[in-house]
Amino acid sequence: MSKTLAGFTITRSGEEYLISMEDEDGEKTEFVASYEQLDLIVEAIEEQLDGDEEDALGVDDEAEPA
Repeated sequence: MSKTLAGFTITRSGEEYLISMEDEDGEKTEFVASYEQLDLIVEAIEEQLDGDEEDALGVDDEAEPA
């Protein structure tokens, strides 16, 4: 079963980053990632959000500009 994300933090530790994610029950999961891995995460998030932007903003492709 999927859990709902309640919050997260990203903290630099030397040359790595600690990603801490907390779910709605207060359970935390931590990951260590490199700069390159964080960059790939950012790219994936941007790609997903760009694809969903029109739906999220309620943009109508058929609407004529005023």
